[in-house]
Amino acid sequence: MKTPISFEFFPPKTPEGTAKLRTVRQALYALKPEFCSVTYGAGGSTQEGTFTAVQEILGEGMAAASHFSCIGATKARVREQLHQLKAMGVKRLVALRGDLPSGYGSPGEIQYSSDLVAFIRAETGNHFRIEVACYPEVHPQAKSPDADLQAYVAKVNAGADAAITQMFFNSDAYFRFVDDAHKLGMTIPVVPGIMPITNSSGLLRFADSCGAEIPRWIRLRLQAFGDDTESIKAFGLDVVTDLCDQLRNGGAPGLHFYTMNQSAATLSICERLALT
Repeated sequence: MKTPISFEFFPPKTPEGTAKLRTVRQALYALKPEFCSVTYGAGGSTQEGTFTAVQEILGEGMAAASHFSCIGATKARVREQLHQLKAMGVKRLVALRGDLPSGYGSPGEIQYSSDLVAFIRAETGNHFRIEVACYPEVHPQAKSPDADLQAYVAKVNAGADAAITQMFFNSDAYFRFVDDAHKLGMTIPVVPGIMPITNSSGLLRFADSCGAEIPRWIRLRLQAFGDDTESIKAFGLDVVTDLCDQLRNGGAPGLHFYTMNQSAATLSICERLALT
């Protein structure tokens, strides 16, 4: 059976970026994804761009999920945005706490993603399929691994349909998280978030900012390649394809690719996995 796949994009900031993303999406649609999601900036700062990109994806005949964060927002504002998304024909949301923009005072009326999931359910019933985030290597702000797991349990109990993980490169972390969640009765699908490796500095910076672990052997190999972009891409392709194989063979319910608005690496990985 073909492994379900999905793609994440971010809202472009320029007309050139918008045109490029349209080309990228068309290339990736050939893989028949289950849906495409669009991210949301800190405090909903890219909301207009997010909703515009979601609208375009829907217009291209593809299922689209809008990222949706609550931090810094009022309940009235969240309610208004939910009605807007419903009117657009959106059926899926990736519900997140989100980041508070720097210099922003109040966390708002809905502080945690579990509260956001509960609010969406109370306002819209089962209209939306709700995905939430989870962290196989523990959320960087969690007090402990157990506290992080309990935060996940709260999101599931609030009404989440599925979870998408933070990126990782160690399949053991994913399988351990799923086992720990199952022991607590949490059986919703946990889809691994996959980050293709296309350059080292960007990857290392991104990993450090979100608390994801780059295994030492990968870090050292990337550093050894220096500025040799082709070697980095070839190595990254091997590493990430192997990771996806381990996840599929272990029973992961799908693969969610963090495309970074590029198509080449994701297409190559999916070709190797015979998902084309």
